[in-house]
Amino acid sequence: MDQQFIIVNSITYAIKCRDILFQHQIQAKVERLPQSADAPGCGYGVYVPEHTDEAERILRSAGIPVAGRRERVRGG
Repeated sequence: MDQQFIIVNSITYAIKCRDILFQHQIQAKVERLPQSADAPGCGYGVYVPEHTDEAERILRSAGIPVAGRRERVRGG
C-alpha cells in the first residue's frame, strides 16, 4: 500500500520538500506528525496524497534526506 506521509528530519526540510514537489506538479502539504515512538525527527512530514513513490524519488534525487514513510492516520 502507498504510504502517503514522507518523513523528514526538520520542518525546514518539510517546507523544502513541499516547494520541490510543487515545482513538479505534485500536491504536498506540510503537517505535524502524531506523537509516536517510530516517528524520527522533529515531528513534521509532507503529506502526499498521490504519486508518493514518484515524490520520494524526486526528493531523494534533490538531495533531501528522507527518514521514512508512513500512512496518514485521521481522527483520534
